[in-house]
Amino acid sequence: MAKHDALKNHLDNLRNSIPELKGVLLASVEGLPVAHALSNGLDPNRLAAMAAAASSLGRRISESMATGTLCEVAIKGEEGMLFVYSAGPKAVLAVIGPSPSNAGLIHLEARSTAKDIAELF
Repeated sequence: MAKHDALKNHLDNLRNSIPELKGVLLASVEGLPVAHALSNGLDPNRLAAMAAAASSLGRRISESMATGTLCEVAIKGEEGMLFVYSAGPKAVLAVIGPSPSNAGLIHLEARSTAKDIAELF
């Protein structure tokens, strides 16, 4: 199986395991979309850039606070939430859910997916 197909398969599995998700996206740390499964007309280029920026800021804060290597960033608003997970040194995994979502389940599934993706790189 080609690497892109394997990445897409991981994203589809994550999306299918939590049906209420609005989308999942894998982006390079430079902010370019690699693979995605998005709904509601979300722009993968825009989301990739924002996820990479959130990860970069989180990484700088983590370094300055001496908390170790960044694992994830969480952003929660009234209408939804965005979780950005480190997927190795070259990629980030963004997961978008509606506000009344089970964050614990999202973390459980997405952390595992991010780890699997990191191993592909």
